[in-house]
Amino acid sequence: MNARIATESVLEQVRLLVERADEAPTLQALADAVQMSPSHLQRAFRRHFGMSPSEYHRARRFGQFKQALRTGAAVTDAVYDAGFGSGSRVYEHSDRLLGMTPASYRAGGAGADIRYTTTATPLGRLLVATTSRGICSVTLGDTDRELEQRLADEFPHATRQRVDAGREEWLDAVIARIAHELGWSDADAPELPPLDVAATAFQWRVWDALTRIPSGTTKSYGELAAELGVPKAARAIGRACGSNKLALIVPCHRIVREDGSLGGWRWGVERKRDLLAKEQRAESKRAERTAA
Repeated sequence: MNARIATESVLEQVRLLVERADEAPTLQALADAVQMSPSHLQRAFRRHFGMSPSEYHRARRFGQFKQALRTGAAVTDAVYDAGFGSGSRVYEHSDRLLGMTPASYRAGGAGADIRYTTTATPLGRLLVATTSRGICSVTLGDTDRELEQRLADEFPHATRQRVDAGREEWLDAVIARIAHELGWSDADAPELPPLDVAATAFQWRVWDALTRIPSGTTKSYGELAAELGVPKAARAIGRACGSNKLALIVPCHRIVREDGSLGGWRWGVERKRDLLAKEQRAESKRAERTAA
């Protein structure tokens, strides 16, 4: 058995230990179980699975919890069936991993107040939606009807209220920020509101890395995976990009295939091609002005 296969076998053993544990095992306990140093184990596990053992344990528990809620289990039953031990443990992380409280998630977003607006852009119609806690959706499409239906499908039981552009501070801030960063407007870019989206720890890592790809440039799935220290996770990177609900805010359009071809984009590959071309032209103009 070569060293690579041996390491993968050890990591699979660690993964099983983490999955079966009611409480997240300490890194030292896991390291002792497989006779590996804690620091080496942490690096190897993150490189292979895209997250630390403790993050993996939490993600698995929340996955079980969310599945139970989807199938109609009572919140209390779902909490204990997923191995949390108490509701407070769930609520500590529910804002980030569910995007809403467990009871609201179970009800398909019931109780959430969503305000949204649409506007024209060089890429088509843009819809921006926020809850009382932050941005929950930014999407592109051909018509307002299409965008509103998509929002309704995503939040079927939430209260959705359309507001006119210029009448809602957070919505206007998102539109102004996008217009500024993509060169559609010379107006100052305001700070973005907070985000209110459901995501795993790995998805957050990928989305954060995407925001650091400079405008006018691209990276492949493999390049981003290597940058995050998970070189075998190119497909997982792709899935995280595909689950992005914040078009343009999280610039997943800057990810391409290994051969440089565009690949897909949930808002249309032609829009992706057009957007990348606009960004590259804008960056070239900025470079010319700087050099002049």
